[in-house]
Amino acid sequence: MGFYTDRLLPRFTDVALGRPMDPIRKRVTAGLSGQVLELGFGSGRNLPHLPAEVTRVLAVEPASVCRSLAARRIASATCPVDWIGLDGQAIPLPDDSVDHVLVTFVLCTIPDVARALAETRRVLRPGGTLRFAEHGRSPKPSVAAWQDRLTPLWGHLAGGCHLNRPIDRLIEDADLRIGTLETYRMGHPELVSFAYEGVASKDG
Repeated sequence: MGFYTDRLLPRFTDVALGRPMDPIRKRVTAGLSGQVLELGFGSGRNLPHLPAEVTRVLAVEPASVCRSLAARRIASATCPVDWIGLDGQAIPLPDDSVDHVLVTFVLCTIPDVARALAETRRVLRPGGTLRFAEHGRSPKPSVAAWQDRLTPLWGHLAGGCHLNRPIDRLIEDADLRIGTLETYRMGHPELVSFAYEGVASKDG
């Protein structure tokens, strides 16, 4: 990783995805319990919203600066946090080993998102869930066309972020069954603010 991607961009992202996103984080973490794997742990902004039933968080995060950014939130957390890896495309956990996987605003950035979702399914126990809140492809053809045009430039500036990923289809293609899904605009412009929020499960 370069200095910008590893040291500066996580700080910008921490601010951009700050307190205005707290209601989304509260909704997407509701009902979590047991051992939770979080891909793209970042600065730990989901920690204050975790239910008391969560017993451990396993954190995957490639940016080293996030460990220092997360230190205060980890110290205040109600459960232990273990840093277990850098790459959601190769999760260092056994099959069927976690109760839930949590992703918030990270599937847009993982280079091989299909592989990361396949890994998610692998490590989830049967009946376990993927909780997700992501931005992605707009259903409006005119907006989606602009997302396609701008994604190469946007990704260069935003650490590989894709504006145009169809989050629901990617999750279903990984053989995870979406049980609840809400789509909406988080704000303006719609190019970067069309949201997917929901729960998918791994059938037994």
